[in-house]
Amino acid sequence: MTQAILAEGAYAAASTPIRTERGTEYAAFQKITAALARASRSGAPMAERAAALHDNRRLWTTLATDLASADNALPQPLRAQLFFLAEYSLLQSRAALRDVAAITPLIDVNRSVMRGLAGSDIGSDAAP
Repeated sequence: MTQAILAEGAYAAASTPIRTERGTEYAAFQKITAALARASRSGAPMAERAAALHDNRRLWTTLATDLASADNALPQPLRAQLFFLAEYSLLQSRAALRDVAAITPLIDVNRSVMRGLAGSDIGSDAAP
C-alpha cells in the first residue's frame, strides 16, 4: 500500500458512530423493544417471545443493579422511579410468558424510558 492510501484510511470517517452512555442505553432499549414488538404479533413463535422477554429481563436486571449502586449519580427520586419500573417489568415479563397481550405494557414502559433518554444528548447515531 502506498502512504497516500494508508493516510486516507487513517483519516476517513469512522464507520461506527460514537455513542454517549445515554445513546448506548437508548440503543439497547430500542433493540429489545423492537424484539418485543415482533414477539407480540399474532402467530409469533413461543421461542421468539421467550427470547425477547429474556432479553428484556436482562436489560432491566442490569439497569436495576446499576440503580442500586452507590456510584449511580442519578437523583434519588429518579432512581426510585426507575427501580420501580424495573420491578414492574420483571413481574410483567412472567405474565407475558403466559399471555402474549401482556407484552404491550412492557413495550409501553420501554418506549417511555426511550423518550426520557431521547430528551437528552444520546449520541449522533440514535434517533427517537
